[in-house]
Amino acid sequence: MKTNFTDYPLSSEILKSVSMLNFENPTKVQQAVIPAVLQQRDIIVQSQTGSGKTAAFGIPICELVDWEENKPQALVMVPTRELAMQVKEDLFNIGRFKRLKVSAIFGRSPFNSQRKELREKTHVVVGTPGRIIDHMTRETLDLSKVKYLVIDEADEMLNMGFIEDIETIIAGVSKDRVTLLLSATMPQRIEALAKQYMKEPVITKIEEENTAVDRISQERYEVSQRDKIQLLRDLTIIENPDSCIIFCNTQVVVDQVYDELYEFGYTCSEIHGGMEQDDRLRIMKDFKEGRFRYLVATDVAARGIDIEDISLVINYDIPQETESYVHRIGRTGRVSKEGRAITFVTEYEGKFLRAIEKEMGKEIPLKERPETKTLTDAKDAFDQKIRTRPEVKESKGDPLSKDILKLHINAGKKTKMRPVDIVGTLCSIEGMTAADIGIINVLDVSTFVEILNNKGEMVLEELQNKPIKGRLRKVTKADR
Repeated sequence: MKTNFTDYPLSSEILKSVSMLNFENPTKVQQAVIPAVLQQRDIIVQSQTGSGKTAAFGIPICELVDWEENKPQALVMVPTRELAMQVKEDLFNIGRFKRLKVSAIFGRSPFNSQRKELREKTHVVVGTPGRIIDHMTRETLDLSKVKYLVIDEADEMLNMGFIEDIETIIAGVSKDRVTLLLSATMPQRIEALAKQYMKEPVITKIEEENTAVDRISQERYEVSQRDKIQLLRDLTIIENPDSCIIFCNTQVVVDQVYDELYEFGYTCSEIHGGMEQDDRLRIMKDFKEGRFRYLVATDVAARGIDIEDISLVINYDIPQETESYVHRIGRTGRVSKEGRAITFVTEYEGKFLRAIEKEMGKEIPLKERPETKTLTDAKDAFDQKIRTRPEVKESKGDPLSKDILKLHINAGKKTKMRPVDIVGTLCSIEGMTAADIGIINVLDVSTFVEILNNKGEMVLEELQNKPIKGRLRKVTKADR
């Protein structure tokens, strides 16, 4: 078994980003998937959330993609918009120094801007099944060059009724491809899908010795519906977490709990399926960056969202599906870290508790409500943290951007600007080569270009007096 990423036949560009993303040693799922994909083998992976699956398929796909080809060479299907954005970001970071262009397409987002983006050079497309089919139907997504097809969170897509859509998409991709299917569970319908569309797949089931469920300290409290908010207040005072997700079963309860916490002065926000897409993405980004400590959410935030260092998950409402419970508590205790999960159970919800305990093969210990003295002792530290502004965390991709400056050029397609014009000008600057040029994005009246290897300031200065395509252009630093 390979114990280091340098043991695989990976290019210096991929190894550089892997190192800067702090991937230290391949996880079990990565040890299974990376060599299979590099050898062009189909693979079925059954593994729990938080095991490093995105990098498992992202690293070999980014390695194998040909930069010169303008049409998408990899298509990744995911169940939700949030996951599409996250996988896009992860693949972009892995392929950063190969200058790979990754696009995310999903519903409730302007179709036209996606169409424009897909007309540009695009190496990898990540999308939800419905929106992928929209683009296929309108012929705005060309799948003729797709060599790598990833079906991520397959069981969740089955639950959401996407199986027919997935089959439609598979039919639109060349049979001469590598197919990866990743799923936390393996229902019969998913097995049938794999049998029908995959070629002698490697089948790998990752049994973590130290599963998320084992790593996470779990406890429960019996509480009446009307006492829940007070118990929530008491437990957050005692636990005093740096980062906490509070899960509710409905949008209405999310709104109620959020309003209560906000009134009490918590740094908090809320997320559920009834919100505008842009708001949901902004809130998830702010939570990842640690701009607030408490996120009140429906299950929309439970699946596949990778946020480091969530110290506590509270099931304000016990989930009615056992699978939801595992995914919710899996937001804490990510990739071999310890975590904590607390569940509220009312007198009418014993059957849901019993189903969860049966599925896990263990009981969730019942705890007594905290005593007044314990609360009083904890209150000062809690109040102090509430009054302190959270420290904003560096995002995963920040270290990769340190030596990169993004420039804005005041010209685009309407003035017949092409990437080749930009490359020609940049390579004529002394000390610049094609390897120092990152992603170029030509829009209607603007062009954005990344300058790598700490050469951005020098290039910016040179371009003040150097014509691009026969004319001096206004060139400035782009807003990140």
